[in-house]
Amino acid sequence: MTARLAVFDCDGTLVDGQGAVCDAMEAAFAAASLPAPDRRDVRQIVGLSLPQAIRMLAREASDDQVAQAVDAYKASFFEARQQGRVHEPLFDGIVPLLDRLGTGGWALAVATGKSNRGLHTVLTQHGLIERFASLQGADHHPSKPHPAMLHVAMEEAFAEPAATVMIGDTTYDIEMGRAAGTRAIGVAWGYHPREALLDAGAEAVAETPEQLGDMLDG
Repeated sequence: MTARLAVFDCDGTLVDGQGAVCDAMEAAFAAASLPAPDRRDVRQIVGLSLPQAIRMLAREASDDQVAQAVDAYKASFFEARQQGRVHEPLFDGIVPLLDRLGTGGWALAVATGKSNRGLHTVLTQHGLIERFASLQGADHHPSKPHPAMLHVAMEEAFAEPAATVMIGDTTYDIEMGRAAGTRAIGVAWGYHPREALLDAGAEAVAETPEQLGDMLDG
């Protein structure tokens, strides 16, 4: 029997990591002698791979500056995590949702623009890492909305596109799901507005994790 697979984005969908992302991005831009980005703009690029995100925030930057900012972002984020300054709380209702899906026969996966190290760290901190059949990060894949992460997640979970749903808070998540031929459902508690998710092709946008569970059960 083909598995039913629910693939979650991480930042903005499972956890609220915007503060840590904004802090590290400001440090990265300072190290590369670039003007500090507006935090509202930073929240809009959460979910993209780091080089693409920085390029979108600093379109006039040289390739060397982008590379320098990428390295500085990674170093700043790692230092903040080592010092206990990174707070990535789970959104309310996520654990009950994962419990519900697990007992309902769903396989679970994550597809995120975070690094593999960052993804494993945050899921381990919350005691969730063993729940996921596949964990796909930015280290070995093109940036969203390229469907590579979803293709590998489906392969590892033995799921077909028709039995897979991509769940995320950004248009990049929705576009990735559509590119991979899966269902795509948006969540309203993250970083992109509901209207943008629907315009990108989301079949629906859940207001709460409980409502998301209802949509998946339906």
